[in-house]
Amino acid sequence: MLITQLKEKATLVSLTEGKKVFIINCQGCKEVRFPEKEAAEFRKELDADGRLTGFITTDYICNPDNMKLRLEKHMARIEAADVVLVFSCGVGVQTVSEYLENKKVYAACDTIRVPGFQGVTPLEYDCGQCGECYLNLTGGICPITACSKSLVNGQCGGSKNGMCEVDGDMECGWERIYRRLEEIGRLDVLKCPTQVRNFATDEEVGK
Repeated sequence: MLITQLKEKATLVSLTEGKKVFIINCQGCKEVRFPEKEAAEFRKELDADGRLTGFITTDYICNPDNMKLRLEKHMARIEAADVVLVFSCGVGVQTVSEYLENKKVYAACDTIRVPGFQGVTPLEYDCGQCGECYLNLTGGICPITACSKSLVNGQCGGSKNGMCEVDGDMECGWERIYRRLEEIGRLDVLKCPTQVRNFATDEEVGK
């Protein structure tokens, strides 16, 4: 079981302020608690401001083939948006970010693990369900799961020819992050030190 909870309102505002937005809601996994009411309220605010180009509520966006088919009919509205805001666990955000490689894709939720059955993804990337999500700072590539050492402030310096020193068959996650940020014109975020993670436990979340 896991919980996707909305990021703080100030964070969502900072990501979307003055921008046209397309929203993707994923409500696929029954094992995931989705902040449906909060997501709808924020979407209505964007729509009232005339900044919402469109939205879809779908399931299993972590399935690339399924997601592509669902997004194809909305591509004109997606292209009209400055950013795509994804309400899902970290796997869904990474899937959308990889598909819309020239678009700024942001995570609207943090993902928190709680006891019970966990969803399984066949993809190369995963979600560590580690609370405060860093995907908005790393171009939609998770530094926790894409880096063998789960480094959050940049690469270790041990990579060789773009490959990880721990796993020679694994591409260095931070080189991937750098290339991605360069592609979408967001290298400036690397100048800011990563904030200390909020390690809230599931017991704290339940209070």
